[in-house]
Amino acid sequence: MARLRFGAFLAPHHPLGEHPTLQYRRDLDLAVLLDRLAYDELWVGEHHSGGWETIASPELFLAAAGERTERIMLGTGVVSLPYHHPFNVAQRIVQLDHLTRGRAMLGTGPGALPSDARTHGISPSLLRDRQDEALGVILRLLRGEERFSYQGDWFELHDAALQLLPLQEELPVTAASTISPSGMKLAGKHGIGVLSVASNTAEGLAALPTQWGIAETYAAECGQVADRRSWRVLFSWHVAETHEQAVAEVADGLAHWHNEYNVRILGRPGAEHVDDGRALAEGMNAIGIGAIGTPEEVAETILRVHATSGGFGTALGFVHDWASPEATNRSWDLFARYVVPRINGYTRSLEASAEYLSANKAELMGGAVVAVMEAINKHHTREVTAEETRAGSPLVVPRAAEPASEAG
Repeated sequence: MARLRFGAFLAPHHPLGEHPTLQYRRDLDLAVLLDRLAYDELWVGEHHSGGWETIASPELFLAAAGERTERIMLGTGVVSLPYHHPFNVAQRIVQLDHLTRGRAMLGTGPGALPSDARTHGISPSLLRDRQDEALGVILRLLRGEERFSYQGDWFELHDAALQLLPLQEELPVTAASTISPSGMKLAGKHGIGVLSVASNTAEGLAALPTQWGIAETYAAECGQVADRRSWRVLFSWHVAETHEQAVAEVADGLAHWHNEYNVRILGRPGAEHVDDGRALAEGMNAIGIGAIGTPEEVAETILRVHATSGGFGTALGFVHDWASPEATNRSWDLFARYVVPRINGYTRSLEASAEYLSANKAELMGGAVVAVMEAINKHHTREVTAEETRAGSPLVVPRAAEPASEAG
């Protein structure tokens, strides 16, 4: 299996009641932690209502994160294209790419919250077509095509060209995919990557095995290439030293998130109030939409989804506030230290070396003991010989000086 990349998807989902400024600071601290732990990517969302998701401009947040980090790639997860003029989206991501020295990624979507669409005065039925239309224009701008004009139903361009192109030779671009085929269709049509952001739901997980085929079909029709390495799949993971500890750490926060956000605020279809957060966590684990447990259990879940889906390039962890900040940071640390090397085989040769030594320790240590004794005996023989030589040597007595003759 080709090595996976790993990252985080920050919507964010912060419960009401906490100081929003402190939430921003904690999110920036998380970016620094992820960078230090060698995660590959951080994606940040755009939302305008609902109370829980407070980042309205992912580019602004990522610019701040870029000044605090060194290597992690920074992506918009996602810019809701129907809410923006495509020329401005292209300009902002180019500027972010230069500010971060070539670490920007453009994730695009139609807009997730119906309340956001209402605020902007756009019918939900128009969102996906507008994303497609805007995406085609943005890609032309990012490629640095000759000046062109464009007349659409909701925006227009006149002799348009970016005066500044991305620092990266090819800036990564993705389309968000949920359960409908639209995201995969766009990825295939435009030859871009995919962010599967609904794979931590039962419906989204069930759709994974067939979704990539949609991208491949449209890519073939449009003369593009669908590359599984550009497919990013979202997971809900939390890691602790024991299974019981992991479940206990997220139980209350998970139940609160589900009851308040999914049921009371959004009213997701099929979402019902729960009283037992532990049971909810174990239920998520059972059907495969949760990875809450030990490093070994979390790694097994990711590998199972990878095999079921047919393969993807990056596993993204959904950033949540189910556990305390301390437990959450420790989870990301444990994942980086134990889950990543387990999946990518970073410690396989070390383990093989240890096993080889264990299997041959009698012979190897026996030889080492003999070598040590030989060295000791050789040194002892040398010292004895030197002492005997000193004892048998004639005593040399210096001659007394002759008296000086007297002057006559």
